[in-house]
Amino acid sequence: MTKQLFIQAMAKYFLGVLLIGSLIFLPAGTLSFFNGWLFMGLLFVPMFFAGIVLMAKNPDLLKKRLNAKEKLSEQGTVIKLSGLMFVAGFVAAGLGFRFHWFMLPTSLTVAASIVFLVSYGFYAEVLRENTYLSRTIEVQENQKVIDTGLYGIVRHPMYSVTLILFLSMPLVLGSVYALIIFCAYPFIIAKRIKSEEQFLEQELFGYREYKEKVKYRLVPYIW
Repeated sequence: MTKQLFIQAMAKYFLGVLLIGSLIFLPAGTLSFFNGWLFMGLLFVPMFFAGIVLMAKNPDLLKKRLNAKEKLSEQGTVIKLSGLMFVAGFVAAGLGFRFHWFMLPTSLTVAASIVFLVSYGFYAEVLRENTYLSRTIEVQENQKVIDTGLYGIVRHPMYSVTLILFLSMPLVLGSVYALIIFCAYPFIIAKRIKSEEQFLEQELFGYREYKEKVKYRLVPYIW
């Protein structure tokens, strides 16, 4: 662990808290938005402790996860669309609370919260299985194909987990309008996967054979 990495990690963490909090609570017009606080807690408390563990156990992986600058120009569109989706979804949730639009029942919010936390556990498992897992599409020195654990079920378990995480977010916020917006994510991630697999076939030894072994990209028996 280095001082520079610690400062970078903390700066990005608190910037994320401030940014997402602003996108939710400013449109809501109040801090008395329980679903908003519930979501912030579910998102950022586990993230904080996961960051501490990574900083102590695997600072190289943490450094790779903090790097969000894509080298492939085609992925710029994917990043922009994802960012637009998040902004629109969080703002819609806040506005929905402010203007008393239809809110989802509490039971659904509770169920979504449980799903969110379980998904976080799978997220941690994917990071444990694949220490090459940066946020950008690249092939690292001495990288090899991972085909065990969750990678033996689908080729992109991290995206499978984020699909569940992101679709549960608007449910935790209690917003059906945010849910409609977040339904764009499967199409966005499908575009990213297509580009990523073309890159990995060319740059990562053994990936073509891995595709033959593990047939499904994102969801078993579906796609």
